[in-house]
Amino acid sequence: MGEREELVETLDRHRGLLRRTVRDLTDEQAAERTTVSELCLGGLIKHVAAVEARWARFITGGAEAMRAGDGDQDGDQDGDRAGDRRGPGDPEAWAAQFRMAAGETLAGLLAEYERVARGTDELVRTLPDLDRGHPLPSAPWFTPGAAWSARRVVLHLIAETAQHAGHADIIRESLDGAKSMG
Repeated sequence: MGEREELVETLDRHRGLLRRTVRDLTDEQAAERTTVSELCLGGLIKHVAAVEARWARFITGGAEAMRAGDGDQDGDQDGDRAGDRRGPGDPEAWAAQFRMAAGETLAGLLAEYERVARGTDELVRTLPDLDRGHPLPSAPWFTPGAAWSARRVVLHLIAETAQHAGHADIIRESLDGAKSMG
């Protein structure tokens, strides 16, 4: 197996662990906050899909493309929720990306996540050069002037997805005792 397939397989494994945490849930359960944070299971699915889509745009077009698809004006790595036109740093927009909005369904969020995942996987498989990179957006959590290659972005997506799969496991266990692992 080559590097690209290993990257795709590893990312997909962590996506699967995240998706597993929402098995057999109703929309109401997926929207329930079980901890003091803003996180809910449906919101985590929504957030991870939006972040993955944003970073895929970065791979192909840099920081400007990263912002272009969702109204995120400050270029942060997680940004405001897709389609949100409120100003940068808006605390409500930040919190909203981790919640299910009225009319959102778990099935719809999972379908969007699957669509984004297929696009990312195809991009990783067909990108001419995984070493090609772009300067990162200006943000306090990035080293000024740093650039990331496509490979580095995929590694970041793997880490982000794995981290949120862990969050989801805690939320699910708090919700009904179910565990994704163990």
